[in-house]
Amino acid sequence: MTGIGRVRVEGVVKSHGVTTVLHGIDLAIEPGEFFVLLGPSGSGKTTTLRILAGLESVSAGRVLMDGTDVTTQEPGARDVAMVFQSYALYPHMTVAQNIGFPLKMVGTNAAEIERAVTAAAAKVGIGHLLQRTPGQLSGGQQQRCALARAIVRQPRLFLLDEPLSNLDAKLRLETRLELHRLQRSLGVTTVYVTHDQEEAMTLADRIAVFMDGRIVQVGTPREIYARPQTIAVAGFIGTPPMNLLAGVWQGDAVTVSGRRLPLAVATSTPRDVMLGVRPGDLRIDAGGLKARVERVEDLGDSSIVSFMADERPLKLKSDRLPPVREGEDVFLGFAPEAAHLFDPHSGLRL
Repeated sequence: MTGIGRVRVEGVVKSHGVTTVLHGIDLAIEPGEFFVLLGPSGSGKTTTLRILAGLESVSAGRVLMDGTDVTTQEPGARDVAMVFQSYALYPHMTVAQNIGFPLKMVGTNAAEIERAVTAAAAKVGIGHLLQRTPGQLSGGQQQRCALARAIVRQPRLFLLDEPLSNLDAKLRLETRLELHRLQRSLGVTTVYVTHDQEEAMTLADRIAVFMDGRIVQVGTPREIYARPQTIAVAGFIGTPPMNLLAGVWQGDAVTVSGRRLPLAVATSTPRDVMLGVRPGDLRIDAGGLKARVERVEDLGDSSIVSFMADERPLKLKSDRLPPVREGEDVFLGFAPEAAHLFDPHSGLRL
């Protein structure tokens, strides 16, 4: 299926009455790509997915699939398959009937349906459950049934709306790996909506980060983590997210609460900045910022220490347990090249 499934979203606006949900969305998704729409709830990612599916109309802009304008096409004419958060299985049908339903709707003959259903069920590991009904399946099995129903007709585009959010943590992890393997084996362009950034980071070839109905950054998981383009993205990506501190950048250092913290870059004119440091880059350092230890969380393979520095919460993440106790005062620093600097007014990366 290589070369099929190129998607272009151009200047798409979506309004409900006076409320604008999407403010001019532009996207370019390549054939075979696993593309994730990531953002907090209400940021516009699910609306964008529903517009791709043809379930929502646009107020302005257009949607192209493989060069064809599909903006006003009905969902059935778009050759896309969608997996909803709720799975939307028919309770009175068997697993086999649920999977084969899209083929039955387009008049495929019974022998062909049976062959396609068997193949799709095998791909997601539920070949032994075909005669059961959805009520007899676990959450994870229902999820696989919904996936099999989506892949059975080999669509050019696979749309997934938070498909793992109803599963428990362990099953989510396993299903995530299987989903990635399945997408790679099918080679079908996949657009996946989630608010879980760990899910986004592990699944995506590229991510579009949504905030308030706008796309604020598009890039590979590595690019978005290493170089967040705005304060909002910096504060959203990473577990725990980036520490952010107001300071003044002068020469090759930023001054926070009267402490000069060295940077790898210099400025000739002093300016207000928002300093960002990842929890994994923060370290205990005699020359750093004074902070009080609030809480030490030992996670076994790593630890997270919460501090208060001048009424501002900070977090340090380490693969070892730092030698600190709750209530103790310490000094925190970072390597000069680990700093991220943002404009406090525009929120943009400097």
